[in-house]
Amino acid sequence: MEHKGTKLIAKNSKAFHDYFIEERLEAGISLAGTEVKSIRQGHVNLKDSFCIIKDGQMQVLGMHISPYEKGNVFNKDPLRPRQLLMHKREIRRLYARTKQDGYALIPLSLYFKGPRVKIEVGLARGKKLYDKRETAAARDAKREMDRAMKSRRNYD
Repeated sequence: MEHKGTKLIAKNSKAFHDYFIEERLEAGISLAGTEVKSIRQGHVNLKDSFCIIKDGQMQVLGMHISPYEKGNVFNKDPLRPRQLLMHKREIRRLYARTKQDGYALIPLSLYFKGPRVKIEVGLARGKKLYDKRETAAARDAKREMDRAMKSRRNYD
């Protein structure tokens, strides 16, 4: 999701390994000032994070934002739940989808869009072990084909 005026901060590569991403959505995120400063320095980890919908509000849990060094008393808990900002209609639709079997809301990336921090959330369905193997095999096969094509181009 790289557009003009956006700067990628963090990407959750593990999500693409563990889930089939069916839909991608952009959401704002409610942060404290010291958290934004820490994010600007790149001290954020999305690896084991996930989203929940509770009381009509969407929150991201497990997202680790390291405390800002110069923040002292203003620093917040690095793993605190953070509210995501989306339209109520969208949140209701996602809540209905996550109630279906095997669906989850997973943060895919965190980026700046102008001065604001945005988070890309994916509606995801969990992969089984054989799906992960199949994906890895397809990726390896594509890599081999690309390598063969490249070496063939060098001989022409």
